[in-house]
This record gives sequence, structure tokens and C-alpha cells, in this order.
Amino acid sequence: MTNLQTRSHVDSGGADCGCGGPLYSGLGALLPVPDAGAGSRRPQRMRTGTTVFVGATVLPVDDAFSEAEALAIRDGRIIAVGTEADVREAAGDDAEVIDRTGSTILPGFIEPHAHLLPTALLDTFTDVGPFSFDTVDGAVAHLRESVAATPPGSWIRGRQFDPSLQSGPDELTTEMLDTVSDVVPVVVMNASGHFAYANSAALAAAGIDRDTPDIEGSPYGRYADGAPNGVLMGQGAILSVMAANPALGDLDILAEARKVADRAASNGVTTICDQGTGFLLGAGDIDLFESLAAAGLPTRLRYSLYDNRGDGFDQRGTKPGDGDEYVRATGWKIVSDGSNQGRTGSQREPYLGTDDRGLPYVEPDDLVAKARLRASQGWQVVIHANGDRAIDIALDAQAAAVEAGGPDRRHRIEHCSILHDEQITRIAELGLSPSFLIGHVHFWGKAFRDEIFGPDKAAKLDRTASCSAAGIRWTIHSDEMVTPMEPLRCIHNAVTRELWREPGSILNADECVPVEAAIRAMTADAAWQCHSDHEIGTLEPGKCADFVVLADNPRTVDPRDLASIGVLETWMDGERRH
Repeated sequence: MTNLQTRSHVDSGGADCGCGGPLYSGLGALLPVPDAGAGSRRPQRMRTGTTVFVGATVLPVDDAFSEAEALAIRDGRIIAVGTEADVREAAGDDAEVIDRTGSTILPGFIEPHAHLLPTALLDTFTDVGPFSFDTVDGAVAHLRESVAATPPGSWIRGRQFDPSLQSGPDELTTEMLDTVSDVVPVVVMNASGHFAYANSAALAAAGIDRDTPDIEGSPYGRYADGAPNGVLMGQGAILSVMAANPALGDLDILAEARKVADRAASNGVTTICDQGTGFLLGAGDIDLFESLAAAGLPTRLRYSLYDNRGDGFDQRGTKPGDGDEYVRATGWKIVSDGSNQGRTGSQREPYLGTDDRGLPYVEPDDLVAKARLRASQGWQVVIHANGDRAIDIALDAQAAAVEAGGPDRRHRIEHCSILHDEQITRIAELGLSPSFLIGHVHFWGKAFRDEIFGPDKAAKLDRTASCSAAGIRWTIHSDEMVTPMEPLRCIHNAVTRELWREPGSILNADECVPVEAAIRAMTADAAWQCHSDHEIGTLEPGKCADFVVLADNPRTVDPRDLASIGVLETWMDGERRH
């Protein structure tokens, strides 16, 4: 067992799945509070005239998964889909005609589970994670190269260090990070959010030395002589160092969030469902969302309120459905355990080679009570559950939610990673809808198979095909910050279940789904899951003109090439946003 694994329960709070608010709320307290006054000024749909798109294969993602020849939009709404002749007639002689021969038009992709503001914050850090660097040495070398470009008085901040996917040491100590610089403070965040690593200059700036007492529940790593070794275990230790960085006080979180949405739009995303609103500023996160929309955000926002900040939302009086087609409250989010790759997911049986079963973050009776309360208030109950034991408990809680609020709320289980047959049966009986972090299969599947669970249990990861067979509507998501907001990559992962860095290997081919099912998961079914299927998710007359223009047809390309299809244009509300 590595050192990282033995410390996995320090400062539990779900952060290792992108769903952990305690750290981000602490970092949020260090940020300047943006002026959210613009939130009262709602955007007005622009009169954009009538436009007809011809030449492309149009996939409306209707029940029959039909193909059309043309699409017409007027003033932000779809007015016709069908044959070119019929669409031209419906649009009228004055319509602008855009030829997109050879391309494919789909409904705009809907990201059903991401974290906009925490991602915006961490995007100001340097990425030293496994998607950029295979080895720890490569990540440290990159930090070393960045010293010359660091202005005097500034810190080097790294993110996404993940020893489960990067070869080398399990942790970064002052011995390693002092080779980056012994003058410029350096802090690197572990991808889990539970750990960070500081060099000697950062510790000195924070006034931390061998005489500094540990924070209860969040200790400093130490060498044998008691001197701090730079490993920061848990929220308290991390924030004690981060608070000494003056640059956080100058961060424009609204501008950074806009960059995240722009990047999402460049990947074809037209709606982001934020699953943990309140992580950063509590109820103030809603004000930031409203300000972003008023400034013309290139994506719509749907959001679920983070239960750990529930008092603030109750005081604010936030209700299900508050908002409009641009920003709307849809769910109430509860984090019930951690992550399986971080070995904090709650399991029926111990992790491979250990006696550790993870642990629940919410006691079972409390989870049932929370779910029942929020469902009775009309909320869609959204429960994060990764381990199979956590899913058992979540199912009991969702049964109470269905009893209290009815099945029409489309109650969700997030990540829903390890599923047994009887759990799938119960999900179907309760009318629940899982959303799968499909990157678990692609990026961590090898680790689950070989190191974390063993092959039999790893085969139960993200059982999309089995859920389809049971009549369950499901979606797939990125959980960004955990994996990038890349819908075509998510579709590829669900269709092929190929393992990263092990070409040709597939994790349980029986769970591969047709490309049409994966497309639905990121369009029509995601819209339904986010209570927005009346306005987005399919290309139908009367719905919002949200669509993506792709360089190739995902139904005809080699499935292995799905992730590399080019996104030519993204339109939201009848305007080209990318």
C-alpha cells in the first residue's frame, strides 16, 4: 500500500471526484468577491433573422434517430427540420442560406455533470497532471521551466498531480520541489483535492516550520527530524499555505469562468449542468452564474445546490426551477462517498490487497432523511455514489425521495460507478437515472482492473449497456475538473471502452453501447435528466437553436476515431459561439 493510499481518509469530503466542496469553499474565501450586480439584467434573445443550413447530414436525435437534409432557425429558435425543399419553403425566400456540405449537424452537447467555478479557479494553476505528463519527473521539469516566466513576488501553482496515473513517487516533497526553485514559492495540488505539496519557500512564506503544530485532522507531512516535508494533508494544511499567496486576492473568477465556458463551446457544449453549486461562495455562486449569463455566456447553465451549503440556499429561498432558459436551478446535490481510484469510495468488500472498504461521508439514516426532505420540497435529488456500498445506501435514500416527491423528479445517482445486477434492477424499479463518469473506464480502467478492484469487480464499472437493457435512461459526463469537458471523447469512451495507454484493450466489451445511445446520452437524455428536454436536447421546431456542426458523421466513422472528430461550429440561441 502506498503512502497516498494509507492517508486517503484524511479530510474526507468528496474532493477527489470533483465533488468536494470543503477545499473549494476555503479557497473561495481567499478570493475577491466579484460584483454580481449585473445578475439582475437578464439577456434578451437577439433577433437574428432566418437562416437555413443545407448540405449537411442533420441528426435531430428524435425517437427514430432519423436523418434530415436541412435545418432552419429564426430568432434563436428552430423552425424546421427535414428535406431541403420543405425547409427552404418553411424559411421563406428572404432566409440566409449556409452550405455545410460534408458536415454533420447534431443538437448541442449537454454536459450533465461538471464544476464550473472550481474548474475556473484551478485553470489558473499550471497543469502538471497525467494528461500532460506521463511521469512525475516530467511534471517537475515543466515546473522548473516555468520559473523564468514567473514575475517577482508571484507563486508557481500546479494542479492535477495524480500518482495513480503518473509513474514516479507517490508524493512531492520539499526535496523534489526545491529543485524547481528555492526562492519562488511552489504549491502543487493533487488531483484528489485531498493533498497538496509545497516547496520550502512556500512553507516559509506561510510561516510553517518544525515548531508549527499540526492542524487537527489535517496534518503536515514531516521528515524523521520533525521538519515539514512539504506534504499538506487535508483542507486545513492546504489552506494554511495557500492563504499566504497574494495572487489569489487578484483573481477575476468571472473572467476565468468565461474561459471555461468558451473552451466547452469549442468542444460542442451548449449547456453545462453544474453539480455542486455553492462549492466556492455558497449561495453567492448563483449570483456569479446570473452575472455570467447577463454578460452573454456561450453556454446555458443548469445547476444543483450543494447540500453542505444548504443553510445558505434555504435562507436565500432558492426553489426548484428558479431561473430561465439561460440559468436554472434543477437539483439538490449530496455527496455520499469519495472516489474509487482515491480509495475513498464506500465498498461492500475491501479494496484489492487491503482491509480498507472506504467509508461513507454521510451516515445512511442521515442520507435518507436529507433525500426525503429535499424531495418533499420538490427538488430532484442528486446523490454522488461511487462504491457499491455507497450505491446501496443511495438507493435506500432515493427510495425515500421517490416516496416523498414522486418519480417524475428524475432523481439521479452521480458516477454510479460499480453496479451489481440487483442494483440495476432496483434503479429501474425506482425510475432513477444514473450519470456515469465514463472517463473512469478509459483513463483508470487499467488501474481498477490491476490495482484497485481486480478484473471481476472492474468489469462492473459504468454498466451503460446493462442499464439500457433494463430500460434505464442514463447519461455520461466529464466531471471536469476530473476529466476534460470533451463530449466526443466521452462518446468514444462509451462506445469502445478502450483503455488509455493500453491500445487494443477493452474493459468489458459487453458494456459497449451503440454510438446512437452515446449521442443520446449527451443530448436528448442529458436534457431530460436536467429537466430541460422541453427546450433543448433535440432539433425540433420550437426548441432553442442550440446545435453543433461536426467535420464527420459519428455514425459512420470508425468508432476508434470518434474522439478526434473536428468541431467546426457551435451555435447557442441561434448565434455562433464557436
